[in-house]
Amino acid sequence: MSFDDHRPPSAELLADCVHCGFCLPTCPTYVLWGEEMDSPRGRIHLMDQVRQGEPLSPSTVQHFDACLGCLACVTACPSGVQYDVLISATRAQVERNHERPTGQRALRTAIFQLFPYPRRLRALRGPLRLHQRSGLSRLLRRSRLLQRISPSLAAMESLAPPLSRAERVPERVAAAGERRGVVGMLLGCVQREFFPGVNAATARVLAAEGFDVIAPASQGCCGALSAHSGREPEAQRFARKLIDTFEQAGVDAVVVNSAGCGSSMKEYAELLADDPSYSDRAAAFVDRVRDISEFLVEVGTVAPRHPLEVTVAYHDACHLAHAQGVRSQPRELLRAIPGLELREIKDSAICCGSAGIYNLLNPEPAQELGDAKAKNVLATGAALLVTANPGCLMQVTSSLERQGKSMATAHTVEVLDASIRGQSLPAASE
Repeated sequence: MSFDDHRPPSAELLADCVHCGFCLPTCPTYVLWGEEMDSPRGRIHLMDQVRQGEPLSPSTVQHFDACLGCLACVTACPSGVQYDVLISATRAQVERNHERPTGQRALRTAIFQLFPYPRRLRALRGPLRLHQRSGLSRLLRRSRLLQRISPSLAAMESLAPPLSRAERVPERVAAAGERRGVVGMLLGCVQREFFPGVNAATARVLAAEGFDVIAPASQGCCGALSAHSGREPEAQRFARKLIDTFEQAGVDAVVVNSAGCGSSMKEYAELLADDPSYSDRAAAFVDRVRDISEFLVEVGTVAPRHPLEVTVAYHDACHLAHAQGVRSQPRELLRAIPGLELREIKDSAICCGSAGIYNLLNPEPAQELGDAKAKNVLATGAALLVTANPGCLMQVTSSLERQGKSMATAHTVEVLDASIRGQSLPAASE
């Protein structure tokens, strides 16, 4: 079967690609394999072939599936090719019109029955903490037994961060000092359950900067994983519910601390463009969505910063740098901390291999990319790796462990929080 009539990749957008090759050195899969069909321009050629009636064959789908969706090619393209729009449309077509092998369908079903649901992830926390404390986790990783049984399960187990007692964010956190506004805060799914300290730090920083923080307990998934995997109806359901939630909260802005979530939420207008009940509301919602670093630079910071004597390697999360164009803001905030030294990472535009659920569906190339990123991070000589996406933190940490190395990691907002509160970063000195 070829593409159907519902939002196929646009012929006009496909024609924008002049096949110049500027995208090639920034594309992770082309860097790994040197295969034309695993480059952005090669995939665009395949999209055009299918649009013109060629079958959506398993081999063609494999090339689409191999794309990480990192969008580094969008940044690199001198012709303004909207590869992000094209790959999103293509993935939705694949989900509707291609039947995957049984094993792949089962794995995808399991992932999407778990990760977009915070309550289900919360139920997993107890068994996972017991697993980690028992020593079985270390044994499995050393023996590589799970790797031999299922690379995807091995990747899932190795990526899980060490879990401690969860720090929950109240539904309302009052501004410290003079109130400057009211903001909503996305709690996320993986962020909420596996990195709750990041959410707590986000609420404290926003409050310290003079904002009431509204974090509705009823909020669900933003739909990022679904949208980036072509599961359009599912992503739309999540988007509608989140819009409803924050409309009722009556906030000036919706602040996000996860790069993948933020990029998806900024695409709600396109996602819901055909929904007469939500199209205008989605566009208004998008206007209020801000990454935490983007928001703080936009409104200006007022909370005093205390010194942090630490060297930091800052990693650009792909969906923050390439999808949202937020690059200078995190660096500006970090450099404003007295005593902090910021170091850049070689080949920073190349994805670490996390890419949402890519490292679960394609563990081998993801590990290669993660290992390369970890080596470049270590080469900076920094004491602390800082980024703005939970997937990146898990991916690089796992790669460091495979190389027998360790390095402290933190979200950008955790560093800001430590500076505002005058607290040290103990992990950075270990």
